Amino acid sequence: MTGQDKAVWPPVEPISAGLKGRCPRCGEGKLFSGFLTVGKRCGVCGLDYDFADAGDGPAVFVILIMGFVVVGLALWAELTFSPPLWLHFILWLPLAVVLCLLPLRLLKGVLIDLQYANKAAEGRLDRGDGG
Repeated sequence: MTGQDKAVWPPVEPISAGLKGRCPRCGEGKLFSGFLTVGKRCGVCGLDYDFADAGDGPAVFVILIMGFVVVGLALWAELTFSPPLWLHFILWLPLAVVLCLLPLRLLKGVLIDLQYANKAAEGRLDRGDGG
């Protein structure tokens, strides 16, 4: 595919496409080649996914939200039932991992699709002095 794409694609809702793990341009092709690995390009429209860099954004959101939920439940269980420490580990570590995996993929897809929809790029300084 050449650098100048002249094809016209209908607008894609970035949040729904991202939640489904679909291409941000056509909404049909797969965005991920693995569970969290972004593919090389769309199999339908050929969009190159080199622009896709969600960074640590999805992980930060998931850690904060799910950490709040799991720690809150663990504190409630401790104050209500006072279980032994080994039971906390058996309950809360697997729950934290499971609760983090699905939202991580969903948020990564949404953030990548929003990057494309908003034409997000690396920040540049505009000095205004021509240099």
